[in-house]
Amino acid sequence: MRVQHPSPLSAAMATRVDALAALYRTIAATRMEGIPLLNPVVQVEAVGFECPDEEAHPSATEPNTAPCAAIGILITPWFMNLVCLPLVRVDQTRRVGSKQPRYVGQTCFEFISGHEDALGSYEACSLFSPVFEFHDHATAVATAHAILSTLRAPVPAPETQAPAVPARRAFLLGRSAGQRNPGTGHASGAPVVAQVPHD
Repeated sequence: MRVQHPSPLSAAMATRVDALAALYRTIAATRMEGIPLLNPVVQVEAVGFECPDEEAHPSATEPNTAPCAAIGILITPWFMNLVCLPLVRVDQTRRVGSKQPRYVGQTCFEFISGHEDALGSYEACSLFSPVFEFHDHATAVATAHAILSTLRAPVPAPETQAPAVPARRAFLLGRSAGQRNPGTGHASGAPVVAQVPHD
């Protein structure tokens, strides 16, 4: 039997996503400790990270090629964000706070640049902040998966194409990308997504 080895891109993504989650576990236990915005039943977890540019960038370390980025959802006790994470470290501190439009599936969101010394630069788009609407961690994870599944749903054939903003997507995301707020290592903001029913 032939043993399947992970591609360099998959290995790079796993390493970077693990580093992202580890960083925010540290932030939760240090900078955010004791802050009332924390939901104690929600943990730090990275959910559903994928690299949409995998075919365009077969190697994240290929010379003279811009590193591709993985997009997924980061859950913490104080926010749930879409995160665009470069697969190799990038330090662009001058771009912190700047806004970039990025597509997730067929939907365009406004991402805001952030930087952490332990991780490098990344971009985030706030979905929930704070996260008190989740009564347990499993519900937060299920919500993250549902959002990503909706955003990444295949595009219908032209003759049966759905409206630009399907009802379920609008229900999950609640408002336009232009109204979203960034999520960084610091607590901020009010809830930015319509309530998602859960048990």
